[in-house]
Amino acid sequence: MDVAYISALSALAGSMIGGLTSGITTWMNQRSQTRAGQIAHEVARRQELYKDFIIAASRAYAEALVTSEPKIEELISLYAMISRMRALSSSDVVTCAEQALLETTKAYFEPNRTVPELRELIKSGTGVDPLKNFAEAVREEFRRLDYV
Repeated sequence: MDVAYISALSALAGSMIGGLTSGITTWMNQRSQTRAGQIAHEVARRQELYKDFIIAASRAYAEALVTSEPKIEELISLYAMISRMRALSSSDVVTCAEQALLETTKAYFEPNRTVPELRELIKSGTGVDPLKNFAEAVREEFRRLDYV
C-alpha cells in the first residue's frame, strides 16, 4: 500500500510541477508581450512628436530666412513641443531641439535671404539645416530603444 501512495504522490507532484511551469511560462510571455507593446506605443508617440517638430521647425526656419517678422504662435508651438520632449525624450534630443529653435530665432535677426543666396547656402551646405543634429539625436535615441 505504501508503494501505491508513493506512486500516486509522485504523479500528483509531477502534474503540479508541470502545471506550475506552464503557468509561469505563460505569465512571462504575456509580460514580455505587454512590455513590447508599451515600447511600441512609446516609440509611436515620440515619432509623432518628432515629425511634428521637424515640420514646424522647418517652416519657421524657412520663414525666418526670408522675413524679419516672426509668427509668434509658431514659435510658441515649437516651445510647447520642446516641453513635451522634456517629458518623453533624452536630454540630447531636447538640447538639439532647443539649438534648432535658437538658430531659427537668430535667423529672424539676420538680413533676409534672396533666392540666389539660398541656392548658394544649399550648394555650400551651410546655414540651411538647423535640424541635422536633432535628427541624429533622435536616430540615436531610437537605436538605444532597439527600434532602428
